[in-house]
Amino acid sequence: MKKPSWIGEAEQDVDVPSAAFRPGRKRAPRHTPLHTPRRFQPPHAPDPHWTRRYLRDMVYGANDGIITTFAVVAGVAGAALSPAIVLILGVANLVADGVSMGASNYLGIRSEQHAKHAEALAAGETPPQPSAALRHGIATFLAFALAGAVPLVAYVVPIGAASRFATATVLTLAALFGVGAARTFATRRPWWTSGLEMLLVGAGAALVAYGAGAVVSRLVR
Repeated sequence: MKKPSWIGEAEQDVDVPSAAFRPGRKRAPRHTPLHTPRRFQPPHAPDPHWTRRYLRDMVYGANDGIITTFAVVAGVAGAALSPAIVLILGVANLVADGVSMGASNYLGIRSEQHAKHAEALAAGETPPQPSAALRHGIATFLAFALAGAVPLVAYVVPIGAASRFATATVLTLAALFGVGAARTFATRRPWWTSGLEMLLVGAGAALVAYGAGAVVSRLVR
């Protein structure tokens, strides 16, 4: 029996599923993204690791500022000189050594950047992105000046002359321990371990400075 003509036309209008979409097979994705979209970050978002980036500069500057300034205090105390000399030499030390340390750190980082840039070009590689050397120098200077001013507080506040050196010693040891303990925010070490480590190193340097002042004072006199 011959099929009516309308049945053939209906069969031609029905789409036959292709092999890729037959039952039992997974349907292919319509399009594959070229890359995974990243989480949006503001263009001026603060760096969460800025403490680690400047940790070396701050610790180096603060430690040297406290020790060198207290070395002046201890040397003057060991030589039994006037307290006014402590302020004169202490402030001069803060300005001169602070600027010198900041400039040295800046020049050292710049020299290292130039060396790495030349090595990358010689090897046919892309030079690394330079870091902010000026910011590192400023961080070193500020840490030196702020921490180095601590031993001089005892010679500014109105207290007895006999207790000035003892007060400066206590303030210096407390500042050394505090700066060392603050390293735990970046290093994740126990705060008391970091504090004691810096305290012992600084106390040893201060003891040497006091002994040197006492010895030179006896030799001169």
